[in-house]
Amino acid sequence: MTQTTFTSQQMLARLVGFDTISTKSNLELIHWVRDYLDGYGIASTLIHDDTKNKANLHAVIGPEDKPGVVLSGHTDVVPVEGQAWDSDPFSLREHDGLLYARGTCDMKGFIAVALAKLPDIVARHKAGKLAAPVHFAFSYDEELGCLGAHSLADTIASLPVKPQLCVVGEPTLMKPITGHKGICDYDCTVHGKEAHSSLAPYAVNAVEAAAELIAHVKSIARRMQSEGPFNKAFDPPFTTLHTGLMHGGTALNIVPNRCDFSFEIRNIPEVDPEALAEEIRQYAFKTLEPRMKDIDPKTGFEFRAAAKVQAFDIANDHPMVDLVLQLSGANEAAKVSFATEAGIFQNKGVPTVVCGPGSIAQAHKPNEFIAQEQLLKCEHFLDRLFGGLKAAA
Repeated sequence: MTQTTFTSQQMLARLVGFDTISTKSNLELIHWVRDYLDGYGIASTLIHDDTKNKANLHAVIGPEDKPGVVLSGHTDVVPVEGQAWDSDPFSLREHDGLLYARGTCDMKGFIAVALAKLPDIVARHKAGKLAAPVHFAFSYDEELGCLGAHSLADTIASLPVKPQLCVVGEPTLMKPITGHKGICDYDCTVHGKEAHSSLAPYAVNAVEAAAELIAHVKSIARRMQSEGPFNKAFDPPFTTLHTGLMHGGTALNIVPNRCDFSFEIRNIPEVDPEALAEEIRQYAFKTLEPRMKDIDPKTGFEFRAAAKVQAFDIANDHPMVDLVLQLSGANEAAKVSFATEAGIFQNKGVPTVVCGPGSIAQAHKPNEFIAQEQLLKCEHFLDRLFGGLKAAA
């Protein structure tokens, strides 16, 4: 066995060197992590997607008959195309205490700290000072709608002894997060009837039909903003809807026969996003389609669910929240509007808190960075966590 040690920064440099943009395979990174763990005698389980080009990794260090802690992170990153980077986005650059590269804060920084701590975790275990196991849970395709985390959470939830805590290390400046909004993305295709624009009344304009439905989506968004329900723990404190993509038409003098658009619902935990989606569908089918089908019965709307991320909510007075607050040194927990994999683990019966290094303000941007000071804070948090597991077990 080859036992290699890394500082957190060295580990981060290694991880960002793998181009794991969500449209690509993450297997090179996953296999490297597997081999690194194997060097310390730690077996890992790979959970592949249907294509076998991507995989989750799950590994356990310590006594598996105890309820331990899951350190959860996603290995994929968002694209860099069209962004003006000052350096190679897949090569770590340090300047004035900041570490630049794609994925540094979202969220290879947390994974790097966790993996750099492996020698310490193993030493604690061998010395009998690790009262409960530490689980590494690294997923694929979080940026595409938390696709990989479902099978990973199923694996962990099926263990004979379920973990007592999952820490999802998304960038929160090491402040505990106890809730976030859900996300539901939908694609809609409007099928119209083409004609010369001089004969527009005899055609079905797919762009205009799409625009009518988009206007209805906007009206629901305004209703959510003015009437609620509200949850003041979030900013904004209500469910939001918006249309982000729209494509249709080929020429101004041709009535378009097709239009595609995509809309998003970001719901507070108190709101069922499927009920809002159904309201949108029914407006399309019952209000807009009849007039379209009077001209041509082949016209109409087609909806497809594109992605769904469960809303996340855990009580602020939960014992595991208290533990993370104590270990992080934060004064209070908060809730955020960006989504994570936390709701997937929480809904599998594993109490979950989001807490990780870096700022979400730096995520998905050119020259993404994480401060060295944030890695250090995460190191101290994990040290206290490993030492505090006995009291929580």
